[in-house]
Amino acid sequence: MNLTGKTTTDRDRFAQAGDARGSARISRETISTVSVAVLCVVLLMSARLINPALGSWSQVETVLVLGFFLVILSFGQGVVILTGGLDLSLPATITMGGILATSWIGAGNPAEWYLLPAVLILCGLVGLASAIGIIWLRVPPFIMTMAMSIIVASALLGYTKGTPRGSAPDAAVALMKGEMLGVPAPIWALIGFALAGWLFQSRSVYGRYLYAIGTNMDAARNAGVPVTAMRILPYVLSAMCAGLVGISLVGYSSGATLRMGDDYLLPSIAAVVIGGSSILGGRGSFVGTVGGALLLTILGTIISALGMDFGLRTIIEGSIILIALLLLREELFQKLRAMGR
Repeated sequence: MNLTGKTTTDRDRFAQAGDARGSARISRETISTVSVAVLCVVLLMSARLINPALGSWSQVETVLVLGFFLVILSFGQGVVILTGGLDLSLPATITMGGILATSWIGAGNPAEWYLLPAVLILCGLVGLASAIGIIWLRVPPFIMTMAMSIIVASALLGYTKGTPRGSAPDAAVALMKGEMLGVPAPIWALIGFALAGWLFQSRSVYGRYLYAIGTNMDAARNAGVPVTAMRILPYVLSAMCAGLVGISLVGYSSGATLRMGDDYLLPSIAAVVIGGSSILGGRGSFVGTVGGALLLTILGTIISALGMDFGLRTIIEGSIILIALLLLREELFQKLRAMGR
């Protein structure tokens, strides 16, 4: 019973708690987003001091075009992490999207308008299989998604006999190599996707459900959140995002390989963490994730331009994730104790 004489239901308490979490989250996410943006500017300016070509507008365009892939992938990984999960099947699903796009569709195929969505749906089924194993079979997310990655990669190896064939669909080439108003098409696509991802994660009822599940699954269930459906959705979205990245990559490079997704798993997690999301779920912002993805892309571009070993980027990304886990170790122990009870 509240001060007005009305009974306070679980849903009301959940909404009030959500408003309080939202206010705190806005503050944390704003600080994280601004910090990442400042770091991006500082890196670009520092790179210009090292090499004037690195800070030019053409270099900024290159960063945005290359960042397009990681932004899409990090959105999918981010919504999975938001619910307390993790998707390790992304590299294999990226490869699946690229190989199916080149071998099933190829260039000059008038049926690509429905075959490309079909490829994305098939990739989504990989995420659905992961979700089924995690939710109903109670397999830990990292084990289930790793198993799916091995299964998909093995199936693709058998399907291609070790040598992917075919060419990039015309739509994928237009997306990655076209221009609009003198600006590369991937940059427009990046802006559109970032806006849509922000609206979904931060302004839709589904996004609020994901935050609720990641914060406290039992409380979310008591408040009427469709927990099972909302735990399935992130893995399906993540797999479809990976498939879209695979299609986009073949449009960018004009072909597919069996290892085309290998370099994206660690960056997809690191971008989410850099953006201010909790690796344990319940906290995060897609705007921050976009900033994290661009920051990693800038860093990778500078490392490549300076002729440094690409492994240095991997070390940095791994260190970021390790530091995040160390900073959250107390929260992790609390969650593990709660799961034990």
